[in-house]
Amino acid sequence: MIKRFDHLTIVVDDLADAKRFFGLLGFSEAMSVIISGPTMAAYMGVADIVADHVTLVADGVTPRTEIQLLHYRQPAAIEDPHVRDLHKIGLNHVCFAVDDINSVVATMRGNGYQTRNDIMQFHSRKLVFLVGPAGVTIELSQWD
Repeated sequence: MIKRFDHLTIVVDDLADAKRFFGLLGFSEAMSVIISGPTMAAYMGVADIVADHVTLVADGVTPRTEIQLLHYRQPAAIEDPHVRDLHKIGLNHVCFAVDDINSVVATMRGNGYQTRNDIMQFHSRKLVFLVGPAGVTIELSQWD
């Protein structure tokens, strides 16, 4: 049986921008290493892997909430032309609860990041989608 959610890993093409994006949401860098070699290649199923692996942790959040960023040096990462399509089969989006959705949206927009929609009310909460790193959809949720 599981104990809790541990982490989510996102493959990104712009590591600096991804760290900035999640930094604005309250994440700090906890660890940064380069993964490579035959053991990691076998585990990941990626021959000749060399990649930056950055662990970000949400500040002051219990239980520990991690986003791990993977930036491939080799081989080149494969673009997903459907990453933005919320009607595809597979991972749809990641959602974070926030205290003040209007403030967070204003901060993100003020720093050049886009929302996919306007804030809406649904099932006793306010919701909005952000365009996240590498086009991954990040949702914000503020419970009433």
